[in-house]
Amino acid sequence: MAEDMSVDLGPDRTLLLVDDDEAFVKRLARAMERRGFLPETAESVAAGKAIAHARPPAYAVVDLRLEDGNGLDVVEALRERRPDCRIVVLTGYGAIATAVAAVKIGATDYLSKPADANDVTNALLAKGEAMPAPPENPMSADRVRWEHIQRVYEMCDRNVSETARRLSMHRRTLQRILAKRSPK
Repeated sequence: MAEDMSVDLGPDRTLLLVDDDEAFVKRLARAMERRGFLPETAESVAAGKAIAHARPPAYAVVDLRLEDGNGLDVVEALRERRPDCRIVVLTGYGAIATAVAAVKIGATDYLSKPADANDVTNALLAKGEAMPAPPENPMSADRVRWEHIQRVYEMCDRNVSETARRLSMHRRTLQRILAKRSPK
């Protein structure tokens, strides 16, 4: 079942994965290990920075928003300790301003969640100024909208009225959307 999907990673295959979603980071670590990486995980800015200072990896995937702060702090720590580290920033909050900030401080690429191991591997190994290939199965516009609404709803501690206010939509409309299943 587990086939070897390794690619040419060079002599140093160390990979740091920083994300506060424990299930996601473990799943991604297993998938990246099958591709030949040697992953190490961290679930906070503090843990990510500690690893960056103690054992700076050749590759890193860092979530933008973490429980204890901003993932860009980990990116800066990695750049200081290992300037050649290839860093991909992952986020569920895809915005041009944060993408620009991530690239300015040294990220190699910027991916929106949900990103799978293939997307991450392609971004980590992309060479030069060439644009990475578009995703094989991008989310539908309805799914992107639904994901955004769910994210804001969770940020508002599942308060429908506050979520509706922040999204500039009617509370009853939001309730109907939340009652439905996620689109494909």
